[in-house]
Amino acid sequence: MTRLLKNIASNDPLNIANQKAIIEKAITDNKDRQGAVMLVLNEVQGKIGHVSPAMQAYIARKLNVSLGQVHGVVTFYSFFKTQPRGKHTIKFCLGTACYVAGVSQLVEKAKQMLDIDLGQTTPDGLITLEECRCVGACSQAPVVVVDEEVNGRVKPNKFPQLVKKVQAQETAAEPEKA
Repeated sequence: MTRLLKNIASNDPLNIANQKAIIEKAITDNKDRQGAVMLVLNEVQGKIGHVSPAMQAYIARKLNVSLGQVHGVVTFYSFFKTQPRGKHTIKFCLGTACYVAGVSQLVEKAKQMLDIDLGQTTPDGLITLEECRCVGACSQAPVVVVDEEVNGRVKPNKFPQLVKKVQAQETAAEPEKA
């Protein structure tokens, strides 16, 4: 635990004043409540977007629990993320119907296009690639979920259009430079 708290990355929320304040408030507000670990982690995840290993060690120390207990919660529940996520997420359904329909080709196309792997974020912080289990749209397999939008019957040659749509949204959202 001490090692994790000695070598904290400069961009970790523990080194960013307003984000560290969010962590401190979550701990202060919940430390005496039953299930404090889960309450603090939920609040931190919700407001910061992830719970880094250093943040886990810090929370464990402040709550006077083992790092293993905090890490166990983070790794057990799939909604906790240990790294910052992109502004947009592209999720590939790996359910049986999507798998049979060729979602693995889409995953490979995405990895090739964006030069990242599943679970990683593009260097510009725009897109995170993730896998998910059945999204309940089996008749539309293979399915790709972009942010919250379900896209069905996606073919590898059509996948670049989904990425370009996300990138175009960001270009349109950028303020003009004077």
